[in-house]
Amino acid sequence: MSTSDQDQAADTPIPAPGDEPEAVEETDPEAADETGDRKLTPRQARRLRMALSSVGMAAMAVVLALRIASRSSVLVVGVYGLALILCGIVIELSRNGRTRLGSWLLALGLVAAIGSDWLLIP
Repeated sequence: MSTSDQDQAADTPIPAPGDEPEAVEETDPEAADETGDRKLTPRQARRLRMALSSVGMAAMAVVLALRIASRSSVLVVGVYGLALILCGIVIELSRNGRTRLGSWLLALGLVAAIGSDWLLIP
């Protein structure tokens, strides 16, 4: 055995008795399609939330402009301004890996904004 082989052998950990290496299950995308267990990767989930938040932000901006054109009210600006801020917060949460929190916050916030528009704004 040469010295480079000895150095490599010294760097590899020796498993303790009773420690069995865990079997790593290989994921086959085609097999996942057949069974119907298709899940998003974390990166795809983050990008999806960011895209949904961006679409929500654009929609809230359009609705805000239409509502201000029809009736100018501080309440309209407040409700839709908060919805725009909420969409921005969800985009930042998604960028930082908090996709589940962002999903719940986006859903509840947009429902609250639409509900308050329906209930509060004449």
